[in-house]
Amino acid sequence: MTVGKPKHVLLGAGGVIATELATELRREREGVRLVSRRGAAIEGAESRRGDLLDPDSIREAIPPGSVVYLLAGLPYDIRVWREQWPRIMANVLDACTERQARLIFFDNVYMYGPVDGVMTEDTPIRPSSKKGVVRARIAASLLEAAKSGRVQACIARAADFFGPNASNSVINRLVLPPLSKGKSAKWLVEGELPHSLTYTRDCGRALSLLARAPDVWGDVWHLPTAKPPLTGREFVALAAREYGVEPKITILRPWMLRIAALFDRTVRELIEMLYQHDRPYIFESSKFERRFGFTPTPYSRAIAETVAATR
Repeated sequence: MTVGKPKHVLLGAGGVIATELATELRREREGVRLVSRRGAAIEGAESRRGDLLDPDSIREAIPPGSVVYLLAGLPYDIRVWREQWPRIMANVLDACTERQARLIFFDNVYMYGPVDGVMTEDTPIRPSSKKGVVRARIAASLLEAAKSGRVQACIARAADFFGPNASNSVINRLVLPPLSKGKSAKWLVEGELPHSLTYTRDCGRALSLLARAPDVWGDVWHLPTAKPPLTGREFVALAAREYGVEPKITILRPWMLRIAALFDRTVRELIEMLYQHDRPYIFESSKFERRFGFTPTPYSRAIAETVAATR
């Protein structure tokens, strides 16, 4: 670790965002501690087991004066979200307060609800889904703690994301695997609407920049996302070109998903989020790009890198 620099502590370090962030921090020769239930490991980083539901476990994992990133992903089940997310946020805020650590929370856009227009950091918080209500609540608790001076914290918000090894991404699950076999990609609800997608490698780079900036705390930052957004058909066409296959696409209509929901709980949990796919989903990140001079990776290159990784 660079002398005099704080250790970077990645809570919930088993996912792709943690991997991209840890890779970026190690490239910059920063000290990294990964904290997860299973002891996720990345070359050059310290690995530690920890339970975000256990206050003592989290407090012991955070060195004084460190930078903490809350990157956890919970099972896609509203029962789990309602019970665990508030506890996790309270535990992390308490631990960061005690350790005088700075906190960056990697968030999504569920709390905005349906948006007719462009999503910015100033978009009103109007959740229309049960999961959106949970996300709004925990984001508010973080911002309140930051505003009161209790802790230095900020929110880093991303659109739907994709990228190498993003196994939980809808794109990586529904689009790329079938295309790689010459089969039809699947897309939710509508294929002709623009839908912003944040590239995971840009997330890693952007989070590391936030950690070292003096003027980001107490605020919300949309992570760099390429413009203009592609439609589903445009995304599939670019991915198919990289695989050297025909750009076949099957649109999963709401009625099809409701039938599938009768037999699959994950699909059942997805139904309330379909508003994100039946209208333009446009995510604006100019605030971050101007502050850091950051140019998001163009979709064509991000898709090419993602496809190459799947090979």
